[in-house]
Amino acid sequence: MELEKTNRMNDLFAFYRGLLTKKQQDYLELYYGDDYSLGEIADDFGVSRQAVYDNIRRSAHSLEQYEAKLHMLAKFTASNGAVDALSKYVKEHYPDDDDLRHLLGTVQGTVDA
Repeated sequence: MELEKTNRMNDLFAFYRGLLTKKQQDYLELYYGDDYSLGEIADDFGVSRQAVYDNIRRSAHSLEQYEAKLHMLAKFTASNGAVDALSKYVKEHYPDDDDLRHLLGTVQGTVDA
């Protein structure tokens, strides 16, 4: 469960980072991205562990609120799933159609447009 939460926070952070303050960005990056402890972050910033915990909790809540309103991560995940399913379909049903495979590669970002 903890790894799931960390992955979700990193994904949300990737989309909504620019909507957070510099301090929120720093704390979340250290905590979720670099696996720093609350104590290590507190020492680095000269604040209490409680202050770091509260900031991270509020920041994570903000990320969830942004996602609830904007759905960027959900849309990205759905789009990737659709492209993966399409890729599988094309490989199975049109293995010799180079034009279709090229277009699919363009959509996937594996081929220059």
